[in-house]
Amino acid sequence: MNSFLLALRSSFGFLSTIPVGITMEGLDEFFKRTYLHQVVGLVLGLLMGAVAYLLISFIPISISAVLIIAFVYYITGLNHLDGVADLGDGLTAHGSVEKKLKALKDMSLGIGGVAYAALIIIAFYAALTSLYSEASILYSTSADVARIFFFAMFVSELSAMQSMLTIAAFGKSIHEGLGSILINNTTVPKYLIGFVIGSIACIGASSYLGLGVTGILAFIAAIVATFVLLNISNRHFGGVNGDVIGASNEVGRIISLITITLVLMYGGIV
Repeated sequence: MNSFLLALRSSFGFLSTIPVGITMEGLDEFFKRTYLHQVVGLVLGLLMGAVAYLLISFIPISISAVLIIAFVYYITGLNHLDGVADLGDGLTAHGSVEKKLKALKDMSLGIGGVAYAALIIIAFYAALTSLYSEASILYSTSADVARIFFFAMFVSELSAMQSMLTIAAFGKSIHEGLGSILINNTTVPKYLIGFVIGSIACIGASSYLGLGVTGILAFIAAIVATFVLLNISNRHFGGVNGDVIGASNEVGRIISLITITLVLMYGGIV
């Protein structure tokens, strides 16, 4: 198989639950092309957007939001949420950097991890329901509101993928593992390729729906939030690992959704 196609297939195997098969050779090819995060983000974002569109069209928002969240974790797996939990344990541990690192890497789940994971899910739900409220004020038809959700899920997934690339490109690894391999292989040029792919997709989606610069604002907001997370991780652990990369995915998605909601709330269509 062509090395690029092998890398592309492996990128879906690594970043989603789509059963495409994955091998170490494929992972090696994928890690050489880490910008493929955004290709996966394009496909997953379209799938999430389509599901959100259908749910919002026919089912009340409180139920739709739960089902959207369930689908996101079904198609992406729970590895990123697990990263949030591990990060929560590490951040809430008291004492030296060594003690915090021990809590970060500990396989057991502590109260800090439970709290952080729960907060992420609650924030995800709140962002979706708030987005519905603001979209319903601006648009008179359910079809228009559903299109906003398609757009928001698409942009938020691209933002989540770029958030992981941001940690990988600018973070310093604290131990060996898949996270360190991703970090070592994500150079600034590869990061910029991902950034360009994500930016063009977000701008294109915004333009198609007449939403101005809403998409790129959400995309950039997620990256800014990721740099905040990177700074926090550096202060507490002296660097980052795979858990922090996974957590950035969840943070980036939610910040993107919140940004879109705030733009609708305060700026109408920017």
